[in-house]
Amino acid sequence: MTYRPPPGLARFNVSSDSAALAVLREVCASSAWGSELLVRRPYAELDDLLTAADTAVAALTEDDLAEAMAGHPPIGRPAPGDPVSSREQRGMAGASDTLKAEMLELNLAYQDRFGHVFLICATGATGEQMRDALRTRIGHTPEEEREIVRTELGKINRIRLTRLVLEGD
Repeated sequence: MTYRPPPGLARFNVSSDSAALAVLREVCASSAWGSELLVRRPYAELDDLLTAADTAVAALTEDDLAEAMAGHPPIGRPAPGDPVSSREQRGMAGASDTLKAEMLELNLAYQDRFGHVFLICATGATGEQMRDALRTRIGHTPEEEREIVRTELGKINRIRLTRLVLEGD
């Protein structure tokens, strides 16, 4: 029996550069990250793609991270008409008005402090867990927070790439 990559990965491997880059930009808004994954095609397995994605996230400059974060809506306010951000932020969907108001206030304070949105891998997290993480992280130094953001971005990218490859039929 011959190994064949999942259909989504096979399609990604043979897509034109422009089509593949467009798909990668939906995963992560950093053009440097997308370009790095593009030049490493083809990928034999999902794990190869995920390893390349992790390596690319680790290499992002401060400007690249800012570009990546600009593609993420604030927690509690998924982008209108964007099923990905709505799915990822599902933990806030049933949140109380009090929690939503608190998240808005904390998000604004975080943005004032760090100059970018609060980025967290929200998949599977409750509104309370996201609020608690935000409360903790707002006290970090910019350097500490930048590395946490890098880690969270990596988690988000892995989830999105996995969904793309395995469900992208």
